[in-house]
Amino acid sequence: MKYSHDVIVIGGGAAGLTAAGGCALFGLKVALIEAGPMGGECLNNGCVPSKALIAAARRAAEARTPSRMGVALAAPQIDWAGVRAHVDGAIAAIAPHDAQERFEGMGCEVLRDFARVTGPNSVAVAGRTLTAPRIVIATGSQPALPPIAGLDAVPFLTNENLFELDELPSHLVVIGGGAIGMEMAQAFRRLGSAVTLIQPGELMPRDDRESVALVVQAMTREGVRFVDGTASSVSGGPGAIAVELEGGERIEGSHLLVATGRKARVAGYGLEQLGMALGDNGIAVDSRRRTSLRHIYAIGDCRDGPRLTHVSGMEGSNVVMEIALGLPAKADFRALPWCTYTDPEVAQIGLTEAEARKQHGSKVRVIRENFDHNDRAVSEGEPQGHLKLVLKGSKVLGASICGRHAGELLLPIAQMITGKASTFALGSAVIAYPTLSEITKAAAFAAWEPTVFGPWPRRWAKLVARLRQVL
Repeated sequence: MKYSHDVIVIGGGAAGLTAAGGCALFGLKVALIEAGPMGGECLNNGCVPSKALIAAARRAAEARTPSRMGVALAAPQIDWAGVRAHVDGAIAAIAPHDAQERFEGMGCEVLRDFARVTGPNSVAVAGRTLTAPRIVIATGSQPALPPIAGLDAVPFLTNENLFELDELPSHLVVIGGGAIGMEMAQAFRRLGSAVTLIQPGELMPRDDRESVALVVQAMTREGVRFVDGTASSVSGGPGAIAVELEGGERIEGSHLLVATGRKARVAGYGLEQLGMALGDNGIAVDSRRRTSLRHIYAIGDCRDGPRLTHVSGMEGSNVVMEIALGLPAKADFRALPWCTYTDPEVAQIGLTEAEARKQHGSKVRVIRENFDHNDRAVSEGEPQGHLKLVLKGSKVLGASICGRHAGELLLPIAQMITGKASTFALGSAVIAYPTLSEITKAAAFAAWEPTVFGPWPRRWAKLVARLRQVL
């Protein structure tokens, strides 16, 4: 059979762009299909705008401390139009990296329309039928909305329209205590909104409990109100939203943000008609990201699994290895990192302490280094936080970090988890002083400290000392 392309990629987010661009750079004939804005959720209404908003909020928070380190600042004056311009400017500055023109320059044929898979090797788009021996589904995800009575009748926000607000909310009510809910609750509070966050159960449930406690303490001090409960119904209209909880409590605000997770975007692409197997929340895939139709891959948020931009990029790269070079590439999540950009920041890689103890019991040991023992953190007046290194013997299973710039400290730990570096090597490395990265070195050295200064080395040192006296 003669195909129109070597590979068809459906979706122009982090996963699809990586797969399409990589295959094109290897000289394959690639069709890249995207109906919405290029760059997907991360660029347009996820990672980039949220981090830009958080940066503006951090600037306001610093100014709210009248005098610190001998320096007095005036109280912040929030210009929402200016904040919006900063957010939009960040998106615009990064957009060329994901632009249609860039990928056409790599050799991709880019089609800006909706796609439908019409057969095992065929895709209909823009009045054409494309064919290829390999198809990559990278259709992303969308907000998962909880079954709350009246939600469809009120103007609510998700991450998809939050950054388009024309005015700063006077009182933002947030439903959901995951990464998006916590980050946006703190950011809007710092920008001047009253904020109430409603969450049934644990906040940031994937993360280390001790780290989460520090974040909750900080946000509470800043004025975020936390309510433990389940929303049963919502009512109201623009500027006046009311949320009723199952226990009867009523919370009123000007705006409602629903941040209760995301679900795979898989409907409407013809996948069900192909008989493709679907998992609990997305397309079912094996460790190589192949679907039940082995020549079709599903990568990024559309498949059942972790939804993180860097995971999407990794899976896109793996698919390039498979399709372009014929090299099987399995997903390895032993050193899966993620970061929640609250202040203090929470970073996690590998297993948390609780997960490690559940799997390995008493064989687990935890090494803790506090930020108040790091000279850079102390000098900059940011001593709050900690690094917890989770080990089984000398093998690193994971790490939990809470503090300023916590996410920046994950790379060497990833190397240790995957065996590309050792705790001994990192603990003996020469690191610039004073830097936050010294805290990682200190934790790595602490893993070997009992051995380095143990009974046998001490005996050897005494023997050397006696020999020197004799000589």
